[in-house]
Amino acid sequence: MRDSFNEINITPLTDIFLVLLIIMMVIAPMMDQQGLKLVVPQAVKEQTQNKEFKTMNFQVTTDGRYIIDDTEIPAEELENAITERLQNYPDGLMISTEPEAEHGAVVKLMDAARSTGITSISVQGL
Repeated sequence: MRDSFNEINITPLTDIFLVLLIIMMVIAPMMDQQGLKLVVPQAVKEQTQNKEFKTMNFQVTTDGRYIIDDTEIPAEELENAITERLQNYPDGLMISTEPEAEHGAVVKLMDAARSTGITSISVQGL
């Protein structure tokens, strides 16, 4: 009975070495692969543009009045007022609204601006 335990069984050890050999054979070609060679452009100092934006500034009040350049404009004359000032303000329209202003009044002003050809419209609260 003692004779059977004298030898070491190396079969599991051989299995482990074979598995490690297969893993190394699969990984070795991946280690030699080079990535894509990219030429990254150099950072160029950005030239700042000091362009002054000329936007038409309308104010919509809580009671639905439209004010531009401290002048009240009736709702019926919005398109005419925008068209008259469009040459002087090529960069669009800025609508300033009071917190309690009706949404319908703002939408009416936006529609009038779009019908005159203005594509850049911004809305801000006061």
